[in-house]
Amino acid sequence: MQLDELLASVHADIEPFIGEGKVANYIPALAKIDPKKFGMAVVTVDGDVHMIGDATEAFSIQSISKVFTLTLALGRIGEGLWKRVGREPSGTPFNSIVQLENEHGIPRNPFINAGAIVVADTLLSGHQPKETLGEILSFIRYLTDDDSITIDAEVARSEQLTGFRNAALANYMLAFSNIHNPVEKTLGVYFHQCALSMNCVQLAKAGLFLANNGRLSRSGHGAVSAERARRINALMLTCGHYDASGDFAFRVGLPGKSGVGGGILAIAPGKAAIAVWSPGLNANGNSATGTRALESLAKRTGWSIFGAGRN
Repeated sequence: MQLDELLASVHADIEPFIGEGKVANYIPALAKIDPKKFGMAVVTVDGDVHMIGDATEAFSIQSISKVFTLTLALGRIGEGLWKRVGREPSGTPFNSIVQLENEHGIPRNPFINAGAIVVADTLLSGHQPKETLGEILSFIRYLTDDDSITIDAEVARSEQLTGFRNAALANYMLAFSNIHNPVEKTLGVYFHQCALSMNCVQLAKAGLFLANNGRLSRSGHGAVSAERARRINALMLTCGHYDASGDFAFRVGLPGKSGVGGGILAIAPGKAAIAVWSPGLNANGNSATGTRALESLAKRTGWSIFGAGRN
């Protein structure tokens, strides 16, 4: 079965569930999003693009941005990053402060909020926030070969006005000397990176280097080493869905990173990058219908890294 037919079958599988879950109404700019939106795009390592639904409508990628900032931070300071942030699954909600207290201000991994704030702080060091955000945006545009990608100022402002818990996390880590820049500047970078606006096609293209041993399919140039791509994929598998990462691995079997905007980026190593968007979230803050769609796709393609499903 061709990928376009597969996507049509996946859409048929999940159509009764489109709209399930709740949008992230604690971020006012996201509370207005129609929960019945659904889009999915698959970009193969050969560069072929397949899509269905609202795959060309932009949405706020939120925590999926953490994949790209982690990539940049590893490029800047390498293994030194792991002195400030761990590599273990959290087993707690993405914005938990309890775990941070128990572990003396060292976040469990770079994909929970506290860990991503440390990563943002790393990128900010030696730069102004505008320069850092310019670097992040330039990297995304380079990966996608698309200069139209922007940061949604309304979403960023909405997060800045309501992100009290993230401010608490940052200040708590500052007390343990794990934030090195002024908290308001580090948080400014973090809120704006989360407000990156992309559609499913753009997002799948951005993640394709992780499916292609760290290389860009269109040029063959290396974005990262094959080893680093493998390690980022490993972190996405074990930590990319917060306290539901084990369930996502069980159901889908692909490295993936979710965002509370309803997006999920998933990687089928050696095959494709997949992006899905459906704004309704489950209790863990992950796209409910998006997870169903990826589970259906993994079964139909046999792309799970743990073994083939049905063809």
